Amino acid sequence: MTAINAVTSLAVDGNIAVLTVDSPPVNALSAAVRAGILQGIERCIADPAVQGIVLACAGKTFIAGADITEFGKPFVPPGLPEVQAAIENSPKPVVAAIHGTALGGGLEVALVCHYRIAARSARCGLPEVHLGLLPGAGGTQRLPRLVGVERALEMVAYGTHVPAPEAAEMGLLDALADDATLRADAIAFARRIVEEKRPLRKVRDLEDRITPARGHGELFAAFRKANARRFRGFEAPEANIRCIEAAVELPFDEGLRRERELFQALMAGTQSAAQRYVFFASRQVWNVPDIGADVQPIPVAKVGIVGAGTMGGGIAMNFLNAGMPVTIVETTQQALDRGLRTIRANYDNTMKKGRLSAADVEARMALLTPTLDLQHLAEADLVIEAVFENMEVKKELFGRLDRIVRAGAILATNTSALDVDEIAAATSRPEAVIGLHFFSPANVMKLLEVVRGEKTAKPVVRTSMELARKIGKVAALVGVCPGFVGNRMLAQRQREAQKLALEGALPQSIQVKPPIKSQFPPR
Repeated sequence: MTAINAVTSLAVDGNIAVLTVDSPPVNALSAAVRAGILQGIERCIADPAVQGIVLACAGKTFIAGADITEFGKPFVPPGLPEVQAAIENSPKPVVAAIHGTALGGGLEVALVCHYRIAARSARCGLPEVHLGLLPGAGGTQRLPRLVGVERALEMVAYGTHVPAPEAAEMGLLDALADDATLRADAIAFARRIVEEKRPLRKVRDLEDRITPARGHGELFAAFRKANARRFRGFEAPEANIRCIEAAVELPFDEGLRRERELFQALMAGTQSAAQRYVFFASRQVWNVPDIGADVQPIPVAKVGIVGAGTMGGGIAMNFLNAGMPVTIVETTQQALDRGLRTIRANYDNTMKKGRLSAADVEARMALLTPTLDLQHLAEADLVIEAVFENMEVKKELFGRLDRIVRAGAILATNTSALDVDEIAAATSRPEAVIGLHFFSPANVMKLLEVVRGEKTAKPVVRTSMELARKIGKVAALVGVCPGFVGNRMLAQRQREAQKLALEGALPQSIQVKPPIKSQFPPR
């Protein structure tokens, strides 16, 4: 094996060269990775002993996208189009060997390879829409040429990740391999291509999957109509749709130019800047400076919820969705039955929308144990109270839970603004008390405020953060203060709105945010 630079290396197996990217953690397309791939392809082309090339990655994944830390910084060559051109125009077949994920720019690199083989556990996708962007390196132009217009629209406008077996079925991949044998299978696949003298298949030249859609604008109109509510207010989905339209109606190079124009417009806009900020911020929240790997989480297998109202029922659903058994407690049978009906109705509505099967609904409901007796929480690992926002009520409840729930369990309050330290003081174990403030509707809203009390133990904090991730929330760790984060910001906004009303402004004229003028008006 020969090192090309710090993040790429080249090895030769008979007549097949394996160009490997090794740039942890996700082999993002940094300047060094781009340079290494370009130099590696050029060396392979120049070596007469090499007849085929496999592009692979070390670590846990294939190229998982662009290096978005480079966004907004001075350009460092080579650019991704230059790298792609070298791969696509190679006189020797290039095979992408995909494991883990091939996302964004990573999939766009794979799309310029002549063939693609993937581990069965791999996933492929173009998720740029979640950053307020679109695939800017030919993804919108090549993808529909492989998978067809309908699937391409879904992939770019929804930003979904497609499992490898499904990707192979739709035509995105040419072959599948077992995870353990991907490298060997990729080499064997490349060798067969050479021996059989298969053509250098350039995706850009394929037309059969897009020709049927040419001149049929109603396909795109129907997609827009079906997703009008989902896309409302966002610019990136519309730009992605327009790129697929360009792939269908324009010559390839003109479509590329259209893709680049729309990409640059989005990149310069405020929406993408905001979505990229959220992307980074939502990852930084998991890093708690004073809680390292030496702090072990507390095992949580059974959850108790006190209160089956709007909040309690919604909170319970989060854990049920994650496959965790929940015991939910109410003070009257009427309130308990009402809470259970609401949970069932929420699941039934999701089933009607096709997002759950009847079996899924029953499996979740089977994990739920309703009761009127707090004693049934004795063996819970985590108990969350979701009762009235009244300090005396909460303190009385926590005093009772302290006497009932086993030692070592976590006691959490869903309070939105009350003093968690005062609530913790009602127990003999304030180190086990923490705030877990869900936002309504709790089974839908992503934000979870994890409120760390003065005496909350570090394992309790770490456990709460990990549980948040497990149930699909974005956790914001905060200290004890009036309103924590969400309600503290809301209070300032509400104060200013009320001042405007008191000064004579009509309520309907007071906006909480400025209207957004889209760069992409309706067609």
